[in-house]
Amino acid sequence: MFIIIMNLQLDQIKDKLIEHNIRPSYQRIKVLEFLLNHDIHPTIEEIFHELAPDIPSLSKATVYNTLHALVEGGLARVISIDENEKRYEAMLKNHGHFKCENCGCIFNFGIDIDQLIVSDLAQFSVKEKSVYFKGLCPDCIKKQILIIKEGN
Repeated sequence: MFIIIMNLQLDQIKDKLIEHNIRPSYQRIKVLEFLLNHDIHPTIEEIFHELAPDIPSLSKATVYNTLHALVEGGLARVISIDENEKRYEAMLKNHGHFKCENCGCIFNFGIDIDQLIVSDLAQFSVKEKSVYFKGLCPDCIKKQILIIKEGN
């Protein structure tokens, strides 16, 4: 498992947005800053609830539109482990994701996705590769073991 948290200054984030042809509004800077500094794979709702107290003019539509612009501009990507939920991250290097079915946390792990060759897709044009695992994280396994021990 690996974690990359980029602590960029607001000016550096503004420059990144400009480099990717995204107008650097205050809301966009703060959304990208949040993604860069929190490796939690947040939803639109989570980003909104985290930032809204400091940005009274922020709306969910602004967060949605900002995330869409960041994805289109190559500064963020969408994670769709569950059908009904989109999460976002600023880590663009290929890696895998593990979602704990108990606590819901999503963890990054290193994997060389580009080395995965599927001969059945030789005639296809692959545009995206994703590796997702689901199960229980170490903390939830420990909690289950404690519950079992206490029950005996």
